[in-house]
Amino acid sequence: MLRLLATVSWPEFRHHPWRTAIAVLAVGLGVALALAVQLINASALAEFRDAVSAVNGQPDIELRARQGLLDDALFERVAAHPGVAAASPVLELPASLATARGERLPARLIGVDALSVGRVAPALMPLTGGDGGRRLDLFAPDAVFLNASARQAVGAAATVGLRLGAADHPLRVAGQVNAPGAPVLVMDIAAAQALAGRIGALSRIDLRLVPGAPAERVLDELQLPPGTLAQRPEQAGERISNLSRAYRVNLTVLALVALFTGAFLVFSVLSLSVARRQGPLALLGVLGLSARERLRLVLAESALLGLLGGAIGVALGSAVAALALRQLGGDLGGGYFTGVSPTLRWSPWAALLYGALGVAAAVAGGWWPARAAQALAPAQALKGLGTDAPTARRHTLALGLLLLAGLAALAPPVAGLPLGAYVSVGLLLVGGIAALPLGVSALLDRLAPHTTRHLLPLLAVERARRLRETAAVATSGVVASLARSVALTVMVASFRDSVTHWLDAVLPAPLYLRGSGGAGDSQHLPPAFVDAVSAVPGVARADPLRALPLQFDPARPPVTLVVRPLRGDPLPLPLVGETVAVAAPDVPVYASEAMADLYGARLGQPLPALAQALAAPEARRARYVVAGVWRDYARQHGSVAIDADTFARLSGERLVSDLALHLAPGADPQAVRDAIDALAQAQGLQDSIEFASAEQIRAASLRIFDRSFAVTVWLQAVAIGIGLFGVAASFSAQVLVRRKEFGLLAHLGLTRRQILGVVAAEGLAWTALGALAGTALGLLVSLVLVHVVNPQSFHWTMDLVLPWARLGALALAVVLAGTLTAWLAGRAAASRDAVQAVRQDW
Repeated sequence: MLRLLATVSWPEFRHHPWRTAIAVLAVGLGVALALAVQLINASALAEFRDAVSAVNGQPDIELRARQGLLDDALFERVAAHPGVAAASPVLELPASLATARGERLPARLIGVDALSVGRVAPALMPLTGGDGGRRLDLFAPDAVFLNASARQAVGAAATVGLRLGAADHPLRVAGQVNAPGAPVLVMDIAAAQALAGRIGALSRIDLRLVPGAPAERVLDELQLPPGTLAQRPEQAGERISNLSRAYRVNLTVLALVALFTGAFLVFSVLSLSVARRQGPLALLGVLGLSARERLRLVLAESALLGLLGGAIGVALGSAVAALALRQLGGDLGGGYFTGVSPTLRWSPWAALLYGALGVAAAVAGGWWPARAAQALAPAQALKGLGTDAPTARRHTLALGLLLLAGLAALAPPVAGLPLGAYVSVGLLLVGGIAALPLGVSALLDRLAPHTTRHLLPLLAVERARRLRETAAVATSGVVASLARSVALTVMVASFRDSVTHWLDAVLPAPLYLRGSGGAGDSQHLPPAFVDAVSAVPGVARADPLRALPLQFDPARPPVTLVVRPLRGDPLPLPLVGETVAVAAPDVPVYASEAMADLYGARLGQPLPALAQALAAPEARRARYVVAGVWRDYARQHGSVAIDADTFARLSGERLVSDLALHLAPGADPQAVRDAIDALAQAQGLQDSIEFASAEQIRAASLRIFDRSFAVTVWLQAVAIGIGLFGVAASFSAQVLVRRKEFGLLAHLGLTRRQILGVVAAEGLAWTALGALAGTALGLLVSLVLVHVVNPQSFHWTMDLVLPWARLGALALAVVLAGTLTAWLAGRAAASRDAVQAVRQDW
């Protein structure tokens, strides 16, 4: 086989280097994109997990509150249990750090007990590095210990400015901690409680059990209070992985579709190469090369192309991943790893896997050309009776694949992933391209009667009709890439339009006010300030808003309880479907679509998990019933909306994080802002609040959306580029095969300009058909993406939007590029001497 590759295949590759390079490049780009996405995501996730593991330590059990914070009275009871070898209390609070450049950097303040933390989480053990006097800084109320990221941010300063909630605190740098990852400041837990005004509150209690003590028995004997959650430390890593898994998997699948496109380019290039080499292959057959050996030869050629492409892709993907991690960090637009700057964790197994996928894709693309070489009749081919086109295939297989694609799209998710939808997309692409000859034949048969009175269009259309298999081969690569681009364009446009309408529904007020520097439910506006804002002239109504994280499941990210006024018609929620009336004393709540998928929330049915997650006794006794389902694009892992007055009655809390300001008719928004600023100045809150108009929030949200899908835009560009390269390769090879035909046309009296016109008309016809087929196929794939992949991956639905202007521009670009490529290729062939072109027939 090596000798055949050297004597038969190598001259073909060497005589057509550009065509070979395009196929290799297509496979290499697909491998590079998929491997780069895998390495970036794996490196960022590993860095994030290591940082969380270092901060959380390695306890046997973690105790947390489902809502809010734990009472530190629980710590004394837990620490005294005979089955507990060590108990470490921790208070973790979001904060911001003043950097050496005068900017604000998000950070975490962690309060620990220096006497116990070293046994459970050594990375959080403060290190003074000094004498016994300095070791007393472990308990000083003004001393903090910085990790490497925080120290790099503040430089060599002896003090740091920490903003915690609405207040700024100057703190003394007393040493360091070895916690990796984002900026962390560690101090004594009592000092942290006093600094934050959280006396008697804990974020978690880490337990190290006595060797041999069963965790279940210890927990049963502790009789933990309601609302306390006991979890394994590894569940924190599971939550981090689950948080971004759908995004990572979908991004990897999109990258692999580029490899799928590369397989079609290998199919196109090798199909035309086999057609061109019918004579040499037939001669080898006469000389003793069997049909099976011809099959193996073409498959070996495709494997060689895949091997070269895979090697290039692994090198390129590794370089792209390293560059992206260094320049952009670990975030690919999803917002899951913002602020993480991991180092590349290169995996030889991942490189081997994606390199092997490159070889497999190339071999799959070379299968049909190899079968054509196997079916070649040597005697007929040597007499010139062979056809330059692949033999007609039965279309039953293509139609069967399309039917299977529809059935696969109906499959439920597997382990939270839309595996059936992925299979459906693949079957649609393969089946649609396999059915291309059928579609080409139907369209050209309708077009043919309109060209009978025009010579050049007649020649172009009739040739395409008679050799529709060749047309399908030539346009398969561009159909695959255009279908992928159309599907992504429709999906992104549909999602963006749905997000825009969602923002209109959840932002009913023109002006919003919130505390600055806070995160989650960590900062609240003072009640006196809230009441004063409601009385500001020009403010018709100030609606309180709050979002509380609730831990329904230890292995999943928290569910968000959205507390806001839910009155009026329509409700300030983008509802999906109808609502139901909930009779007292049941409490109506509104569950997001993710709650239906992840926690089984159903319209009109109780939601007992909500009662179990709340802290207040009366709130835990209430019966919550789902009155409606709504879209929430901000919280992928579930949210529940409840009326603010109802929640205040049940919980006894009237804490407010944000205010939605509804202005009186004719009120000047700027005058209202100035009045509230003056009010904040009088109460010492001038640096603790920030305003945003609904338009600003909408614009910022759409910027985040566009950034999140920037990667898919690049993937679209790569797909279109690969497809256009495929057009160039296909037409260049076709023109070389048809030199005798051009010579015959010249003998019959056609001028060089007319021959070029025929070639350009064929290019126009073929690429127009490819554009139509690619657009239709892309629309079918987009239905699967919009109505199956997104709901099963991210647990939200969207409305289908077809951006016809952009789709038309994509199709037009393909048609123009294909026509121009055919004209340029025909120009080179038509310049040859007509006599020399047909001398083989003498």
